[in-house]
Amino acid sequence: MSNRYAIILAAGQGTRMKSKLYKVLHPVCGKPMVEHVLEQVKHVNMSEVVTVVGHGAELVQAQLGERSEFVLQAEQLGTAHAVMQAKDRLQNKDGITLVVCGDTPLITAETMSSLIQHHEEQQAKATILTAHQENPAGYGRIIRDEAGLVKRIVEHKDANDEELAVQEVNTGTYCFDNRALFEALDKVNNDNVQGEYYLPDVIEILQSEGETIGAFQTPLGSETLGVNDRVALSQAERLMKARINEQHMRNGVSLIDPENTYISSEAVIGRDTVIYPGTVILGKTTIGEDCIIGPNSEVKDSKIVDRTTVKQSVVHDSDVGSDVNIGPFAHIRPQSAIADEVKIGNFVEIKKANFGKGSKASHLSYIGDAEVGANVNIGCGSITVNYDGKNKHLTTIEDNVFIGCNSNLVAPVTVGKGAYVAAGSTITKNVPGEALSIARARQENKEGYASKLNK
Repeated sequence: MSNRYAIILAAGQGTRMKSKLYKVLHPVCGKPMVEHVLEQVKHVNMSEVVTVVGHGAELVQAQLGERSEFVLQAEQLGTAHAVMQAKDRLQNKDGITLVVCGDTPLITAETMSSLIQHHEEQQAKATILTAHQENPAGYGRIIRDEAGLVKRIVEHKDANDEELAVQEVNTGTYCFDNRALFEALDKVNNDNVQGEYYLPDVIEILQSEGETIGAFQTPLGSETLGVNDRVALSQAERLMKARINEQHMRNGVSLIDPENTYISSEAVIGRDTVIYPGTVILGKTTIGEDCIIGPNSEVKDSKIVDRTTVKQSVVHDSDVGSDVNIGPFAHIRPQSAIADEVKIGNFVEIKKANFGKGSKASHLSYIGDAEVGANVNIGCGSITVNYDGKNKHLTTIEDNVFIGCNSNLVAPVTVGKGAYVAAGSTITKNVPGEALSIARARQENKEGYASKLNK
């Protein structure tokens, strides 16, 4: 197998996006477009990947990190000029070079591999990835000869009526013999209205030299969608969402309403889990088997084990065990660890807390910066008072503790194993194990006082 190289074009600012964020960093299903492209390129086993950066170079490099080499296109003078920036790295190497745009997030490794295979079979110097478009307005048309080889690419504005009827279009993704590519790039000029150096001109140069030019038509034209504005971005989001959701359903996950379910491309979900409408699953989330998520829940960068229910709630950056019930309307904030068989009920907020097996906070409580043991019951309206205005402090609640309703545990404080805290208490000192702690004002009834007030 020949050496394979990839050049990802990611230098454009994307003025039509009308955004402060550089175009290729706009997310599709939670991941920047250029990230999608790089991941698929990596699956094709490239010897070297070079990303051409320009606007927002530092941000793009920070996003892709060490997975790619980078070259700078300081001035955007066209696609051929962009590819030329990789000349010092690649020009003297034998092999095949794939050129793909960083704003085509839907393109797959399978399509790239098929393009390369077709290129090799045709023994071509260049092969164009094409697609069928029902409405090809604005696209360059692929004109083939009787043998099926590319005769020429005709831009829309230059096409005659017969050529305008052609529905096979140039997608902007190419495969080249590497040496032939850089030799031809030296011959490209900018004698055009825009004064730019265009990569399709390489095709004409190679054709004029008698070289074979191939074309591979992808069966899924939607893969080649280039995102240039917010309308196309929404189309890419919709198509990517449908692809991700279909994959999960085929893997045994039930999506009650796929059109209203949003799942990250990095999420892993076990079989027989049911996802209800309005659910958003973000980042590197892992959900086990037989879970129920939603409706209207958000899970981000979290791990949820088997048979757990998250109903109308938010879970961020946390670990949740098996057989857990969360919600409705609960909030699991970052750095929380919820053990097996826990109940986190309505309007309960957990923050940076470890919650032991079988423990319960059924309603209207805040548990922050806490270590909660096993089989603890936290009554309605109870709070760990963790912040003194300057620092956060830890509350420790040991196993088998009962916290009565409307209790304040003023940290740092420990409630010992098996202890009881009476309802309405404000606990400022440690509670020994097996003790009953009462910390509230003594009730006093003044008989007949109301009638005096009424006078």
